Amino acid sequence: MADYKKRGSFQGQKRYGRKKYCVFCADHVDVIDYKDINTLQRYLAENYKILPRRMTGTCARHQRALTTAILRSRQVALLPYKPE
Repeated sequence: MADYKKRGSFQGQKRYGRKKYCVFCADHVDVIDYKDINTLQRYLAENYKILPRRMTGTCARHQRALTTAILRSRQVALLPYKPE
C-alpha cells in the first residue's frame, strides 16, 4: 500500500508542546463566579461559542462549572450570546 493511502489522523506526525492542565485545579478554585467576565471570556471563541475541553485543557468537573457560569452570565446580560 502506498504511503499516501495510509489511514489514521496522526500517521507519521509527532506531537510537541506542553501538556494542557486545568487552571482551576492548579489555583484550587472551588466555585467559578459568573460575574468574573475577564476569566469567562478566555474560554469563549470569537463567535462567543464555549471552547471545548480539548482546546482549553480544563478538567470535566471545572468544564461543567465553567459552562454553567457562562450561561448564567449570558442570562444576566453580562456576556452576549452572539457577536454584533
